[in-house]
Amino acid sequence: METLPVVILESERLIFRRHIASDKDSFCAMEMDADVRCYVGGYPRSREDAERRFSNVLKTPAGDMNMGATVLKSDGAYIGRCGLYQHILSRGDIEEEVGVLAYYIAKAYWNKGYASEAGSAFVQFGFNVIGVNKIVTTIEMGNSASIHIAKKLGFYIEAKEFGEKRSFAHLRLDRK
Repeated sequence: METLPVVILESERLIFRRHIASDKDSFCAMEMDADVRCYVGGYPRSREDAERRFSNVLKTPAGDMNMGATVLKSDGAYIGRCGLYQHILSRGDIEEEVGVLAYYIAKAYWNKGYASEAGSAFVQFGFNVIGVNKIVTTIEMGNSASIHIAKKLGFYIEAKEFGEKRSFAHLRLDRK
């Protein structure tokens, strides 16, 4: 019997909780979807790789700074994973009082405002509950929908990073 998941946060339509074993198929479907993965890694994962990644997610220690399973309040459907996680600098140090925002929603749930709702909930959570002073996010250039959401939440582009295959916008939001 599966234990009840720990709820991290709730918004109007969403519950953010720890992942549980029954999330596996939905999690893997997202990881294998080329449209979902287009701007997050650039390629779909195999089922085997997706399951390995899911196994690692299940082993993630509990805490406020994690990507949580994102489910609909209305029917409990797993629609993605969202959250804040620690900002790790290039030399491996953790940047204190900084959170990294991520929203990763299954294609069937795009254009319904869920990423904006999740982002807003975690911005408020980060500033008002966890006490971070800055939230950052990195979004691949070309992912105009995600950049639009971040800007709508108050983020601004702090820097752009151009690579041979992929380029990124680094966005930032400071506590007011």
